Amino acid sequence: MLFNIFKNSKSTISSIEVPSSWYVVWGRLNTLTADVVWRDDQFTVISALTTEQFALSSTEQFVVVGDVWLTNRLELLQKLGVDASSFSENNCQLIAELWEKFGCECLKLLEGMFGLVIWDRQQQVLWLGRDRIGSRTLYYTTAGAIRAIAPKMRSLAPYRSGDVDLVALRDYLCCAFVPGERTLWEQVREVRPGTVIEMPSEKVYTYWELQQQITGADESLVWHGDRLRSLLNQIVQEYLPQNAPVGVFLSGGLDSSSITALAAKFHHPPVHTYSIHFGAESPNELEFSSLVAEHCQTQHHILEITFKDMWERLPETMAYLDDPIGDPLTVPNFLLGKMAGENVQIILNGEGGDPCFGGPKNQPMLINSLYGSINNQDSLQAYLIAFQKCALDLPQLLKPEVWTAVKTEPSVFSADLNSDVSYLNRLMALNIKFKGADQILTKVNNLTQAADLQGRSPLFDQRVVDLSMQIPPEYKLSGVEEKAVLKQAVADILPEAIIHRPKSGMMVPVQLGFRKYWQREARKLLLDKKSAIAPYLNQSVLRDWLDYKGDVWGRYGVKLWLLVSLEIWLQVNEK
Repeated sequence: MLFNIFKNSKSTISSIEVPSSWYVVWGRLNTLTADVVWRDDQFTVISALTTEQFALSSTEQFVVVGDVWLTNRLELLQKLGVDASSFSENNCQLIAELWEKFGCECLKLLEGMFGLVIWDRQQQVLWLGRDRIGSRTLYYTTAGAIRAIAPKMRSLAPYRSGDVDLVALRDYLCCAFVPGERTLWEQVREVRPGTVIEMPSEKVYTYWELQQQITGADESLVWHGDRLRSLLNQIVQEYLPQNAPVGVFLSGGLDSSSITALAAKFHHPPVHTYSIHFGAESPNELEFSSLVAEHCQTQHHILEITFKDMWERLPETMAYLDDPIGDPLTVPNFLLGKMAGENVQIILNGEGGDPCFGGPKNQPMLINSLYGSINNQDSLQAYLIAFQKCALDLPQLLKPEVWTAVKTEPSVFSADLNSDVSYLNRLMALNIKFKGADQILTKVNNLTQAADLQGRSPLFDQRVVDLSMQIPPEYKLSGVEEKAVLKQAVADILPEAIIHRPKSGMMVPVQLGFRKYWQREARKLLLDKKSAIAPYLNQSVLRDWLDYKGDVWGRYGVKLWLLVSLEIWLQVNEK
């Protein structure tokens, strides 16, 4: 796919090619392209497929296509009664044989990352399945009598319209990502984590759900910390490559430092660590990331990202994302992945620590639960406001006809927000289910793949997520003390300065960027009458924001970055 950078501005025009993924078409295709890999009368596999992504079951009843990485391969072979030494086929072949024996129930046995399409040639039934946490993605759309399914949304462009889903747009403006099964394209939907869809009936089966099951309520913090540490030891070892270097994205915070220390403990070839900063004008955490790198004796790499880099590499970054993500860390993640790709093929990260173990972003909502209103609608509004994006601006920001169309549409967050589990675990479940799957993990997957890396997130492993919901809430977030149980688990392998430092987060200086460097380009991009967002957003509000008018100053840079990301994403994905 080709696109022009900032085609609505007078910036230098560049063409960048973004590779498409494999995809499948269910239904009778009248015209066949040269890149058909496999087909029968009703099912066609198309495009660049590796031998690891396709299999036929031994009876040839089931066709399996997917992106699969499993941590329990040996256990699965035992379920089949097969000797591991005699089975050298790929993971898709393993799943094909499991499907022969167990049907869709075999998804409950899989541990790892996967997005799967299974075609039952005998029963003429199609199955779409996704891993429990959402480490891999799978999208589908309908065009006439056919269905198209792909792990990357750009591969579905020939089969969808260009109509924007207005509810998804509303949710993006609130969260800086699109939560739930909706995507920004009205005709494209996403398979949700922990589910499998049967077609043509379109029945959705949930094979895994996140549940609160408090265990050891009377046990000490030390007991829970030891239990967590034992699991982390196992998972990190499973995630490390054999006889090859590994990398870790290291910010200097507790989460990435923990993964770095565990990787260094169990991995004998070199461990490479990668950190960023934004130049002399901006604060950074290099003091802490360098401390951890020295403590763990890693080969440490530091990348300076300039304001010019942030702006010029944003279109390329957006092109690799299936849905827009307005997090300013997208470009730094993309550029750091490019650096890591020079040394390693597997890159670990600390994503998952906040949603699983009670990061500080939950504190405003906890305070609201104690001192604020408790009715359901107010809880939803408080949750949306806690994202600190555009929730309060929607009536003015959206054009009147758009606001009228979406203001009463239900939120995907409502059911989980008003469940009967403990309030902290409610917030954590929301963050895991939506922010984890729809922002964090899809960002990790897409932007590491853009650098020919495989990104792995040990703290988002399903077993860690399950364990986190067994730990009493007071050991995760209590007052101002956050992640107490994780700190206890790794206290012996990290410097005290890391264990006891306050959480600050990786702050991208977008406020300074728009004030000093990007103002002119942002005006051209957002205020152009032919911009992609013009049919939906009130440009007079955008002009006020760019002029520093209104009650926007505190989040000025974050809101403008969210809008610029949206505009560019729409441009690079225009049909």
